[in-house]
Amino acid sequence: MTSATVDAPSQSRIAVASFIGTAIEFYDFYIYGTAAALVFGTLFFPSFSATAGTLAALATFAVGFIARPLGAILFGHFGDRLGRKRMLITSLLVMGISTVLIGCVPSFAAIGVAAPILLAVLRFLQGIGLGGEWGGAVLLATEYAPAGKRGLYSAYPQLGPAIGFALGNFLYLVLSASMSPESFTSWGWRIPFWASAVLLVVGFYIRMRIAETPVFRAAVVQAHQQARVPFLELLRRQPVVLILATLSFILAFTMFYTITTFCLTYATTQLHVDKTTMLTEAIVASLLMGAATLWFAAVSDRVGRRKLCITAAVLSGIWAFPLFWLIQTRQPILIGIAMTVGLVCFALLYGPMGAYFPELFRVRYRYSGSSFAYSAAGIIGGGISPLIATDVLARTHATTGVSWYLIGIAVLCLVCLLFMAETRTADFTE
Repeated sequence: MTSATVDAPSQSRIAVASFIGTAIEFYDFYIYGTAAALVFGTLFFPSFSATAGTLAALATFAVGFIARPLGAILFGHFGDRLGRKRMLITSLLVMGISTVLIGCVPSFAAIGVAAPILLAVLRFLQGIGLGGEWGGAVLLATEYAPAGKRGLYSAYPQLGPAIGFALGNFLYLVLSASMSPESFTSWGWRIPFWASAVLLVVGFYIRMRIAETPVFRAAVVQAHQQARVPFLELLRRQPVVLILATLSFILAFTMFYTITTFCLTYATTQLHVDKTTMLTEAIVASLLMGAATLWFAAVSDRVGRRKLCITAAVLSGIWAFPLFWLIQTRQPILIGIAMTVGLVCFALLYGPMGAYFPELFRVRYRYSGSSFAYSAAGIIGGGISPLIATDVLARTHATTGVSWYLIGIAVLCLVCLLFMAETRTADFTE
């Protein structure tokens, strides 16, 4: 490998290496959410009622979020001590192999209670892998970024959720349209999980060709400044920042998974909107979300991270009621508007956060801090929020409580952001 390849990779190579992993990993993570909403209740919890089966399936979905902070601590520890690259490759393998194996788990009818247990274990491993993925990917991008362009560079891994979600839903859309409901429920849902093996090989090859980031090499390796236990040092030196960052990001997960998981279940099971319609609307909305994420990340280099995030919190709260009013019309165009505006609000927060989180923490424990704040926020925002929304709907037979829940999370985000500093011009080498 030449020194140019090692020391000065091109912007395009950095972009692809940081993007490809998050796209694959979020594809893996999201196809589970779609399968949980569409078929897991029937296949793995057949003795439950329809509502209870959905809740049980979403509970296994939540297991992945519970595992993510553990993965963040594990991968963050070694990422801060040994380097970003090694952990990015390892997290990709853990996530990808777990995903392929989920597609091989027999149904409850075949092996009984062992089926949901295996499902939960593999979902837990998925969460461990993703817990180390996002933080490492945004560090790979931002620690290679030139001055004044960390927001733009951080947008590359931030595009992963949009592409991964769109790809996963596109596959489910094609499969559900090309086979009978019986075949799809029996085995067709497994194909997207098996397809992850191809993406895994591509991602592994690309990441093997990227060198360690210059910021990490200069500040940690060459200066011998590794933290002995990065997470403990983080808790000693920046506990308030860690708490505020974690709480501020719950809103992003809540908005995303309420729209892409709960709304999918609500519209298809309660409002009887065609599954194909909902998947199509979700694909279009997610692609527009990806474009918005790129735009807002780049804009944050000019106006700052904090200002955009505060705007996102306000707009998310305002949209909490119109989101469901439009979906309840059962009109495809209005459903598309509801989902798109909601995901653009998400992008307004998510885009700047790719640079904001790394800038909040020192190099010595930056991987640990970024990964843990992101992953811990996902427990409530991504893992618990769909469960709460489903339970509120079942108890009240209305979405009013869900909207108020979204507003409450938006207010929490806003309050935390008011106490956080702007970091756009912060020294990124310390």
